Formats: sequence, C-alpha cells, structure tokens
Amino acid sequence: MAVLMELSRILICELQDLQVIELKEVDGERKFPILIGLAEAEAIKRRLQGAAMKRPLTHELLANLIESFGARLDSIVINDLSDHTFFAKLRIIRPDGKLMEVDSRPSDAIALGIAQTVPIYVEEHVLEGAQNEP
Repeated sequence: MAVLMELSRILICELQDLQVIELKEVDGERKFPILIGLAEAEAIKRRLQGAAMKRPLTHELLANLIESFGARLDSIVINDLSDHTFFAKLRIIRPDGKLMEVDSRPSDAIALGIAQTVPIYVEEHVLEGAQNEP
C-alpha cells in the first residue's frame, strides 16, 4: 500500500556533494531524508519557486516531451529501497488512458512533478525501511 507524502524541506549546502530532501507523511508523522545531488536539489528548488530559464533544462525538457505526446504525469511512487538507495517510478497516463510506469531516481521524479503539484507516494515497505536507515 502506498502512503501519500509531501516534500517538506530541501537542505542545500553548496560545499557538499550530497544534498537532502525530506519527505513527510501527509496524514501522519513519519518522515525521512533522501540524499540527492546538488544539481537535482537546485532543480527542485528552481521548479518550486517557478523560476523560468531561457532554455528548458532536463526536467523541463522531460515535462515538455510528456506533454507533447499528449500524456500527463499522474503521480510519483517511491517503490523500493535497496542498499541505502531509493527507487521511484513516474506514473504517466497515455493519451489512450492507459497507465505507463517509467523507472526514475526519486530526485528526478520529484523535480519533474513538483512544478505540477503531482502527488508523491511511498510504498509502505519503503517507508518502514527508511525509518530504520542509519
């Protein structure tokens, strides 16, 4: 069963290689961090702020491609945790109404979906595993 989560904060330290985003349970108290790269953290921040770039960056390009094919990003599901690495799926609704899932890093999925207020879900077993991460 998947749990609805929200992005609760982004911690950016430009002197470090890894940055942190934190997801929090919408109807609960559980939360957990995900370590991401600086470029992904900056992309999430920029998309949250609605900052327009002169040319599309990677996440804008992907959003434009999905839209140009007549599809739409329906949701993000963080579906696995293995060896301290999170895995995610982009859930895309095709023009014919069928659901398509595409493998993604959680940071890329969130950067893509955050500008469109796409819901973020985390599978229960992943949430439980994240609570036990050191």
